[in-house]
Amino acid sequence: MVKYIFVTGGVLSSVGKGILTSSIGKMLQTRGLKPSVIKIDPYVNVDAGTMNPYMHGEVFVTDDGGETDLDLGWYERFLDLSLKQENNITTGLVYKTVIEKERRGNFLGRCVQIVPHITNEIKNRIKTVAKRTNADIILTEVGGTVGDIEGLPFLEAIRQMRLKEGFKNTLYVHVALVPILDVTNEMKTKPLQHSVNELRRIGIQPDIIIARSPKMINAEALRKIALFGTIPEHAVFCSYNVKSVYQVPLILDKQGMGDFICQRFGFKCTAQNFNEWQQFVNAVLNPEEEVRISLIGKYAGLTDSYVSMNEALRHSGAACKTRVCITYLEAEKFEQDPQCVKDLENFDGVFVPYGFGSRGTEGKMAAIEFARKNDIPFLGICFGFQLAVIEFARNVCGLKNANSIEVDPNSPHPVIALMPEQRGVKYKGATMRLGSHKVILEPSTIAYSLYKRKEIYERHRHRFEVNLDYLKVLKENGLCFSGKSIDGRRMETLELPDSFFFFASQFHGEFKSRPGMPSPEYFGFISACLNKKLGKPKPVFS
Repeated sequence: MVKYIFVTGGVLSSVGKGILTSSIGKMLQTRGLKPSVIKIDPYVNVDAGTMNPYMHGEVFVTDDGGETDLDLGWYERFLDLSLKQENNITTGLVYKTVIEKERRGNFLGRCVQIVPHITNEIKNRIKTVAKRTNADIILTEVGGTVGDIEGLPFLEAIRQMRLKEGFKNTLYVHVALVPILDVTNEMKTKPLQHSVNELRRIGIQPDIIIARSPKMINAEALRKIALFGTIPEHAVFCSYNVKSVYQVPLILDKQGMGDFICQRFGFKCTAQNFNEWQQFVNAVLNPEEEVRISLIGKYAGLTDSYVSMNEALRHSGAACKTRVCITYLEAEKFEQDPQCVKDLENFDGVFVPYGFGSRGTEGKMAAIEFARKNDIPFLGICFGFQLAVIEFARNVCGLKNANSIEVDPNSPHPVIALMPEQRGVKYKGATMRLGSHKVILEPSTIAYSLYKRKEIYERHRHRFEVNLDYLKVLKENGLCFSGKSIDGRRMETLELPDSFFFFASQFHGEFKSRPGMPSPEYFGFISACLNKKLGKPKPVFS
């Protein structure tokens, strides 16, 4: 019978529930169990797709086109899973479904209420994932903080799950902050105690408590947490600060958490095997070289806007035995002071990520032009791909004021145009070209040598594409489109064969990057950055 683990958080948000949930799954996975993971987001949006990255971090895209919370990215990276949009449950989605049922007449004669109708919908969605995945364990992370009004229906739903599924098949994990006062260097457990009391008030008694603290909690703090949390001391664990988030399952397992959960559920597990994971962690912690990457972004003030990209760069760094140091630069900086672009000489690579709208586009293109002219390794993703096309059209092809329809609808040379199927779209939510699509790679190209096969599947999220009317002039001037959609209508990758490394993709390779299995385009980029720094020839990936 499937087991359910529910992870809640207290004191403040961003306490690390996503990493902890992923780590719990990893501890169980290394013992031969099959986990799947759900993220509950209490916001009223139906999905994350319409939110500004500054509001909620990056939008993580699943194979089936779901625009989901960034924590699904952590689940996929830690557990090497391919999750679906149903693995992200939001308030908006739940209420939308219940209201649609009410309008169809499913509840005729009844007053539709939070309990039982909303809570039943939440429970049904959790059980649907359990049934479809045939998992041994379903981990469900409840977003936000205990005590938030938005999260109450979800907490009530998981409270009811214990009544239905039983004590032996459900387990509550609560993580809360244990701060250390600067003045006295004293660990304070009171915030955690209040958080546990708030959870109890709702009707949930945690089975495991994880103290999130800058360093390992001492025996006195552990004793207090166990006493006031009404759990045995061996059910209290600590997630303390480490150099790499990939160390978290290792430190928790060393404290006995993996064995505790298996014993609690009555699993007769094989011995845990962290060998491959430990090898990756060792590569992250003990690099032989270092490269400096400049990320030219529109949301550089919040690094979570680029979390999957950050991790893809780090995965690639580990594969190259290299530490990747990322400096986040606001694109508008290069517009306000054009001379600042020369600062890019101090970096080993230039990375231009996704973005929307006109703000900062000229700054990004200035960085792309500088990288191209000075032969600095360059990687562009999504909007970065489109801006690389525009920069080339302007400065190499001589197409003055070339632009994207998104940025300048009146451009005389719209080298980036709206996709035909997008022209009649009025609703913004879930209407982009989303999810996994097949890409055909041309032989004897950088793209082919990176991926080592003709057909690949990568995830997309865009409305605009290369205007085919300008394909001929772009190619005649040396721009190579090495990857295309299966029908040949959409340009998917571009490269400059004579450059040390100049590559961009319309798709988001970072979403499929994994520890020990980096995205090929990111790996190619970091390899080139390292070779350029060390004075070696440009890398050959065949």
